[in-house]
Amino acid sequence: MGCKTRIQLIERKNSKQWYVNFPMAIARAIGFEKSEEFEWIIIDKNKMMLRRLKKSR
Repeated sequence: MGCKTRIQLIERKNSKQWYVNFPMAIARAIGFEKSEEFEWIIIDKNKMMLRRLKKSR
């Protein structure tokens, strides 16, 4: 399954924050829950993996 998304940059006076928005189809397929924690793992400059930190029930 593939879905395109854009990376957003929010620039404030003293900081910059990058955001990734997940399309609803991806969020539903993964089963995201509010405030759930994940970890980004950089594989190379073209690939990242998102790992769920808590175990699924």
